[in-house]
Amino acid sequence: MITVSDVETDRPLVVAIDGPSGSGKSSTARGVAERLGLAYLDTGAMYRAAAWLVAEQGVTDPAAITELIGAAELDISTDPKAFRISINGHDVTAAIREPRISQFVSTVATIQPVRDILIARQRELIAAATGGVVAEGRDLTTVVAPDATVRVLLVADPQARIARREAELAGAANTAEVTDQIVRRDRDDSTVAAFTEAAVGVTVIDSTHLGLAEVIDQISRLTKPSTS
Repeated sequence: MITVSDVETDRPLVVAIDGPSGSGKSSTARGVAERLGLAYLDTGAMYRAAAWLVAEQGVTDPAAITELIGAAELDISTDPKAFRISINGHDVTAAIREPRISQFVSTVATIQPVRDILIARQRELIAAATGGVVAEGRDLTTVVAPDATVRVLLVADPQARIARREAELAGAANTAEVTDQIVRRDRDDSTVAAFTEAAVGVTVIDSTHLGLAEVIDQISRLTKPSTS
């Protein structure tokens, strides 16, 4: 007889991490994936790549945007040590981090049919990671992978998030621009994804006063079987 515990033991380890802009999701998820020898999936990068393509094509109508993304060839690496992403043959690994994409990405990410297309692709990538995966984004714990082995909502206070994003951009945007990006993106994205409050069974980790290594430690410990 196959029991529930047997099935759980045989399932690949899936760690789902959600959180607002600047909470440290990407660095944390990569760190956990490297430590545990798992694949890494940056779902936010997929939305950014979609936004880059839409911006390049100059498409504005939601139906046309959906058609464009539905037909696009999106290739994303799941190697935490060698991340890259391309769309329709264009390597956009660096381009998707440009301020113009950060300002535009919510316009694309809040179109529900576009989300449906990318969520289906995200689920395929998670299922294909037979050795386990750490996936991060906005709605991993609630929509994309609600049955993940470990589900975490990573939060931090606004000032900490703004400071981290400024450091990440290394002078490419001023404080006012970064604040606008973070506040506006969180506001816009919260209309289609729940990442401000933890769902039942999701562990909340506040990274405001924690270093990256400490957060990686906490999440890594959550993946270990309880001895109680």
